[in-house]
Amino acid sequence: MHAFDVLGDPVRRRILELLVDDERSSGDIVAVIRAEFGITQPAVSQHLRVLRENGFARVRAEGTRRLYAVDASPLQDVDRWLQPFRQFWTQRLDALGTELARGRRERRARTATKED
Repeated sequence: MHAFDVLGDPVRRRILELLVDDERSSGDIVAVIRAEFGITQPAVSQHLRVLRENGFARVRAEGTRRLYAVDASPLQDVDRWLQPFRQFWTQRLDALGTELARGRRERRARTATKED
């Protein structure tokens, strides 16, 4: 399965978002996904399986619990694929950064003028 096929599903994207900071138990993941998407535990397990089998997540056993974590390898492939397209948003983000800095300078100047 291609990386974008895996990431094309909103449930799987949300699971990865949950795992981005730290590993989580399958029970924690199921609880969040059930609440947000209204799907069953077996359906969540299927999504976890797709993520595992395609290298996006790894699992380790801790007693009876299964702890999931992100595996960044396939995300690096996605990042490489996106590289040529970055030109379309990098300029705009740079321009936004310039405008934000200009606004901060203007606010500081107004504040300094009021204090005098």
